[in-house]
Amino acid sequence: MASDQFHPYVPVLLIFLLGFLFAGAFILLSYLFGPKKPTASKLDTYECGVPILGDARERFPVKFFLVAMIFLIFDVEVVFLFPWAILLKGFKESGQGLFAFGIMMSFLLILGLGLIYQWKRGAMDFED
Repeated sequence: MASDQFHPYVPVLLIFLLGFLFAGAFILLSYLFGPKKPTASKLDTYECGVPILGDARERFPVKFFLVAMIFLIFDVEVVFLFPWAILLKGFKESGQGLFAFGIMMSFLLILGLGLIYQWKRGAMDFED
């Protein structure tokens, strides 16, 4: 290895170093030049303009978690759908297009049946 060449990880290290330097510089500048007149309303927790009601450790209904999990399932479905759609042309050219299409349709069918099941069970009812 010649002495005028860098190690392959030196650019990555420089990018991390620059990122930490910029972040630290902006935090320091904000601390030095920011207003320092604390009041009760400025020190209060800000939650999207809504006044805080109750304790932060209150229990959430189970429906919140069900909706979150359903969202994650369908988010993962979309993550699998994009690469499959890109690769489908290659599958067609190799003669496996119908098989790949059938596999994806069975995947979507199973997820669709799961959605219908959750809908019938009332996981999507938000009146409670």
